[in-house]
Amino acid sequence: MRSLHAMRFGASLLESGGADFLLWAPAAQQARLALYEGIGTEPRLLPARRDAEGWWACRVPGATAGTLYHWCIDDGLLVPDPASRHNPHGVHQPSAVVDPLAFEWDEDWRGRPWHETVLYELHVGAFTPEGTFAAAQARLPELAALGITAIELMPLAAFPGRFGWGYDGVLPFAPHAPYGTPEDLKRFIQQAHRLGLSVLLDVVYNHFGPDGNYLPRYAPGFFSSTRSSPWGAAINFDGPHSRPVRQFFVENALFWLVEYRFDGLRLDAVHAIRDDGAPHILQELSARVRAATPGRHVHLVLENEDNHHQRLSARPRAGCYDGQWNDDFHHALHVVLTGESGGYYRDYAAAAGEAPLDLLGRALTHGLLFEDSPRKPGGARENPRPAPPQPLSTMVNFAHNHDQAGNRAFGERLAALAGPEAAPLATLLALLTPAVPLLFLGEESGSTRPWLYFADWDGELRKAVQEGRRREFGHVARIEDGRRVPLPDPCSEATFEASRPTPEELDSAAARRWRAMVRDALAARRQWIVPRQGQLLTGQHTAQRVGATGLSVQWRYEDGQVLALDINLGPASLQVPATRPGPVEAQDVFRHGWPADTPAGTWPAWSACWRLGPEITQ
Repeated sequence: MRSLHAMRFGASLLESGGADFLLWAPAAQQARLALYEGIGTEPRLLPARRDAEGWWACRVPGATAGTLYHWCIDDGLLVPDPASRHNPHGVHQPSAVVDPLAFEWDEDWRGRPWHETVLYELHVGAFTPEGTFAAAQARLPELAALGITAIELMPLAAFPGRFGWGYDGVLPFAPHAPYGTPEDLKRFIQQAHRLGLSVLLDVVYNHFGPDGNYLPRYAPGFFSSTRSSPWGAAINFDGPHSRPVRQFFVENALFWLVEYRFDGLRLDAVHAIRDDGAPHILQELSARVRAATPGRHVHLVLENEDNHHQRLSARPRAGCYDGQWNDDFHHALHVVLTGESGGYYRDYAAAAGEAPLDLLGRALTHGLLFEDSPRKPGGARENPRPAPPQPLSTMVNFAHNHDQAGNRAFGERLAALAGPEAAPLATLLALLTPAVPLLFLGEESGSTRPWLYFADWDGELRKAVQEGRRREFGHVARIEDGRRVPLPDPCSEATFEASRPTPEELDSAAARRWRAMVRDALAARRQWIVPRQGQLLTGQHTAQRVGATGLSVQWRYEDGQVLALDINLGPASLQVPATRPGPVEAQDVFRHGWPADTPAGTWPAWSACWRLGPEITQ
């Protein structure tokens, strides 16, 4: 079998020529392989053999890379291979055989350690005017020059239509064809590696999208009969017939990491993955990944809205995960800067007597604020309880990401909500702490373009999404020039285009100033923070509110050094006592809006100062 990663699913080229085709379709009474001479031609149907577990197999001696095929189920339903490596003409059209050994990889890349990670969340379609892997590849040197060390691609699994966020994929092994071919994606990854950039992929293992998902017709065992997800039927990880389902998703993780040489995965919304079996699917997946990638720096990251943290580890271990998105940091920061208190921001406007600025301080020193706390309808948490301090190296902090802007009616970034003075401090606060930082598409240039929800749905699904968006956000009013602005149509190409930073914006003087700020901040991170990550303590960090808008934070290390931050998140200067917790004989790490000759005890408006040195002892 000619493959870097041998899978039981899908089509596999043989060393002797031809290919084997395998499909798990236990509910099918008959399955045949449909081969095409070209797109639009009539298929030739070949019989397949079924085993006792519902696997259908067909060997085709003449199949080669590029051979187009469907599976023909029962009375003639033509379906793509759910493990298709390439669906060049769309998710309903034939799949194409891929030769995984045709690409010539460099062999000297082993990845970068987690403590060096600076993530950049990138949507391939919106990153460039062309919206392709090749166009994105051409811009990688810009990101590397800023000091970014890892690209996190939003989901690539093939989905219907021309544009979308990617979280409703239906062919998890096939890169979305409008972005380019599998070889284009491999070239993107290889070029990133040559520039010293790791590449992570966002994967969705909690549901399939609604359009192009044929699995219920022939493999209903993929879905739980007792559970649902916010996006439709839940995946069956622990019920009858779940063993092939678990294998499918574990194989998908290994496929991206081995065949495409991704350096890690971000698992979307794992709070929606239900599994009462042993081991839990997340534990099994991590263990299999660690076993399959020895000698490589491979990073596994979770998004978990319920704030479960038991699977996190500051050291790579089988069954565990390197990091988790810290929504608590974002939400506390957002409330401090905007004053918003609706929806899930309600918990951060005032929690158990803690002011928003206190909560932000605790997020900076402890990581998660609340633990094991599902959200109620409307956004607030059920019975939130404080989380214990987490190793800060397992936290991924951000001022923006695709959710936090795109889940708003008009997709505003912080600059539009909090003002241009506050926006740089929000980004710097994400970049210059011991947590792993993440920048979102365009943030490196201070983009003010909105990030809107967009999806190229057709027919009734299009109408349902449009109506759902109106129900969710119809009450949100935006007035410009005395007139109410209509909600953006999520299915309009204009909405997608509005979310793409323009070349003119990226080339502006303001954007160049922002990139210089980010470059300087990441240089300071490399010099002062990254080398000390291995000595970072847990549970020993502190923060104090200073006046109405100030915060003083101290992060402590095993050798007695302390990284201190004084930050004023307000429009007026503060006068504070000259003696306060922090280092003595400190070295400047970074300043923003805080000149070196600022009088002692004065904190200028919208300013921050980071210092490192031995701690003051009383």
